[in-house]
Amino acid sequence: MTGETTVRTAVRIHGRSAQREAVRALLDGLRARSGHLVVTGEPGLGRTALLQWAADSFRAGPVLRLGPGEDRGAPATAGELLTTLWKAAGEAPLLVCVDDAHLWDAPARSALSHAAERLHTAGRVALLLSVAGHRAVDPEFARLPVVRLDPLAPSHADALLDELTDGSTDPAVREHLLAEAEGNPALLLALVRRLTPAELRGLRPLPRPTADAGTLAAVAGSALTCPSADARDLLLTVAAAVRAADGPDVDTRLVLDALRHLDPVSAPTANPLPDVLAGAGDRLRFHSPLLCRAVHATAAPDRRRAAHRALADVLEADGQPLPALLHRSWSLSGPAPVARLADRLAAVAADGTTPASHGLRGTAYARAAELTADAPVRAERYTAAAEQALLAGRPDRARPLLAAARDCAAPAVVRGRAERVRGLAELRDGPVGDAHQSLLLAASLLAEDAPAEAASAALAAADAAWAAGDLSSCLATLSLGPAPGPRDAAGMLGPAAPDAATGADGLPGTVDLAGAVDGAGPGGVPAPTDPPGPRHAADPRHAADPRQVVAPRHATVPGRATAPGRATAPGHAAVPSAVLAGGRTGGATPRTDAGARGGPGGTRVCGAVPDPVRDHRVGMRALLEGRLDRAAPSLGQVVERARTDDRPETLLRAASAALLLGNVDAARRAGARALAATRQSGSEALVPQALEYLAYAELRAGRHPQARAHAEEGLRTALRAGQRNTAAHHQAVLALAASIEDEPAAVARHVTAALATARRHGLAQAATLAEWAAARADLGRGRPQDAADRLGLLVLPGPGRGHFAVWRLAVPCFVEAAALAGRPEDTHEVLTDFAGWAAFGADPQAAAQLARCHALLAPPDRADDLYRRALARHDEAGGDFERARTALLYGKWLRRRRRPREARGRLGTALAGFDRCGAGVWAAQARAELRALGAAPQGGGAGTLTGLTPQQLRIARHVAEGATNREVALTLAVSTRTVDYHLRKVFAVLGVRSRLELARMVEHADRTRGDRRAGDRM
Repeated sequence: MTGETTVRTAVRIHGRSAQREAVRALLDGLRARSGHLVVTGEPGLGRTALLQWAADSFRAGPVLRLGPGEDRGAPATAGELLTTLWKAAGEAPLLVCVDDAHLWDAPARSALSHAAERLHTAGRVALLLSVAGHRAVDPEFARLPVVRLDPLAPSHADALLDELTDGSTDPAVREHLLAEAEGNPALLLALVRRLTPAELRGLRPLPRPTADAGTLAAVAGSALTCPSADARDLLLTVAAAVRAADGPDVDTRLVLDALRHLDPVSAPTANPLPDVLAGAGDRLRFHSPLLCRAVHATAAPDRRRAAHRALADVLEADGQPLPALLHRSWSLSGPAPVARLADRLAAVAADGTTPASHGLRGTAYARAAELTADAPVRAERYTAAAEQALLAGRPDRARPLLAAARDCAAPAVVRGRAERVRGLAELRDGPVGDAHQSLLLAASLLAEDAPAEAASAALAAADAAWAAGDLSSCLATLSLGPAPGPRDAAGMLGPAAPDAATGADGLPGTVDLAGAVDGAGPGGVPAPTDPPGPRHAADPRHAADPRQVVAPRHATVPGRATAPGRATAPGHAAVPSAVLAGGRTGGATPRTDAGARGGPGGTRVCGAVPDPVRDHRVGMRALLEGRLDRAAPSLGQVVERARTDDRPETLLRAASAALLLGNVDAARRAGARALAATRQSGSEALVPQALEYLAYAELRAGRHPQARAHAEEGLRTALRAGQRNTAAHHQAVLALAASIEDEPAAVARHVTAALATARRHGLAQAATLAEWAAARADLGRGRPQDAADRLGLLVLPGPGRGHFAVWRLAVPCFVEAAALAGRPEDTHEVLTDFAGWAAFGADPQAAAQLARCHALLAPPDRADDLYRRALARHDEAGGDFERARTALLYGKWLRRRRRPREARGRLGTALAGFDRCGAGVWAAQARAELRALGAAPQGGGAGTLTGLTPQQLRIARHVAEGATNREVALTLAVSTRTVDYHLRKVFAVLGVRSRLELARMVEHADRTRGDRRAGDRM
């Protein structure tokens, strides 16, 4: 203990929205019925705090707290317990909180379980239990509904730390504390209390380890109790083995073999397992990660070292050198540097032929750094460990390693690599403005000794500028180095990016840290013309060098368009069709030897090996400058090269290039192959990006359900990999997909989530996409005035205009909303811009959308022809959703011109198109227009009573008879909130806007059914 800080007690629960919602539902249900819920989670996650929150939130009646033992009021039988509850409740609802119910003895637990199933006999009672999550749930509670507490998300843990320390923690100390706490709020509180104010502010070094045995034991509490020496050895051996494992579980055979080395006399067995362990097949794991750490930290030092020594012996015999060396290093006594072992660890971690995950390599580099006395070498190894952690999808582990590297004196090239890792971590999970500055600093530090890595960092800096919506900085960074020169017929003549195809010597098979830029890490992959090497040479799991991690982002779509072939001034770039590319370029590592270079200075000569990074950079810059004629050949080469290459980086780059060119089918193929390749290679950090490309490609193709499926998985993987910025882009995609469906609550939820991160981290592109989604939802639900107000902020000139790469895509929606809202004069300037973009030729949908916009604003004598022209363009471009929107508007126009026969055909086509792509809210508009023509659509889809659920139909009939929501609730014995919810669904499904319209529809449906029955009898 180095001191203690007095911290303010947390005044609110951070995160836990899903768990609190479950508790609210339990309490709200007390208006009509009893209920029960079990809260579980490992020690320190806040089970008691959630029960206290529930008790403080409950205002409808008394709160009863029960504990184990007769002296704390726990009756012996279910009947006695129910009698107690009945007496305590009286006429009011009752909340019963039972904390740590697992501590009750078996008869008491059985009584509690049986009472939970018969609560209705005691009145309106809510039973809220908490049980430990470090062990299996007791069988008595297995039948009850369970809500689980998970570790806090990074943003919530960050907010909790701010609350505990008033935001005064040094940034490096903050990163270290958050990484040590691993989302456990009680452990985070204990760590803060352990440190002195000077340590928290970074004025004194932190104690090592920060989470020591005493701190972990205090948080774990009685869960650490172990009955026997054999069980303690088993737990210790599993905990030790996990430290060098790829996941939370370990091989049972490895543990038993190590136990035999540890104690040759006894016969070790894993049966029965201690409560804190779980077995699945031939794998063992702790129920609680905190308990795993606590078991290892609190073991006797000699016994702990012996366990690691035994594991090292078994692993060496099995031919697993990297985990064996790690365990050997942990078996040492004392913290003194051991140069020989440190060198061996680093060498094996860098060996591409050694099968190991990025996470295990990162652990090995970090341990090698701890054992290294030389400061520059130690800094390089910490940096290598951080790079591997980032590639493994663990930026939370990378940041403390970078802080450790910064504490060591190191040359510029090592500091540059560390700064590049920091910038890439911030690019995916931090303020992108900070990422931009970190990456520019990295480029300057690397320029002299590692020019290829400097170029990589510079292009990643452009990526950060893109995400922030800073077009001028993006163009300036893309323009670093020689400008593209004239090309020969093969398109391969001209100066390359500075040293874009060069790098230090190294083993093949690496994934570059900023691969989208150009990689050029010490381990390059073979150039496209080289024969393939061994399989592991292209597998990032066997990466030999530390300077390899993730590919950054660069999407596409900027400011003012010009005619093809004409350059535009910086700040007035053309908008590429892949606006929805998510702002990324994919990644690859070019060949690093001299064979990939041209003449002196890196200039290419005709017939030289193609440089995919240079092609992408040149194509990107040309598109931003409005020169499609120069962009298409370069980006086309990137797409074509992926046909014969299955590396994730190459495929991601191809997907991005195809989106830039508007080739949606090629983007989908490359994205799908990239996803398969990233999963096969174990590059967890690249999976969210591949899913993002796929989601954007599906959106551009009008396949919204598929886009939603990819974005939902992408959101999960991004959050799991600690990539909140990527998650915000997936939230924006989900909002866009939901905006055409009948799910306003989903739109609002995804928009709110996307904007929360976008505003905090400066993600202009994600924010603009989310705002556009909200406006499109308004437009689909028949609120053009609201949509025009929202979209006007995004597309009209001014400081609040949306991201340069996105706002133009929202122009067709704005024109439609403004025209329907009676504000056509607002559209003239932006429509001129959009006409320039359509003439640019990179977006296949733009010409049809432009014709539709002109039709909306045209006088009657011209509108007919323009609508027909727009539909003809849609037939050429494809895309069900956009064509259906045009057909819907045309059908509306025809109906209002008293041309019902033609209107019926157009509206029917629109309805079929919306149904085909799952656009429920737009399909409701088409059905409403058809009903106005007296041509209600056939079938049981939305818009007819047969599309309602039985409960919705009952509510609809009561409302149609004139009942209020409260009267319906009393009749059906449900809450008023339930009636409100179902009635909103009824209105949306049927496409009605008032109770009167609903009554008419129900009457019409009943009359139609009666006529059919009469006809059947005849």
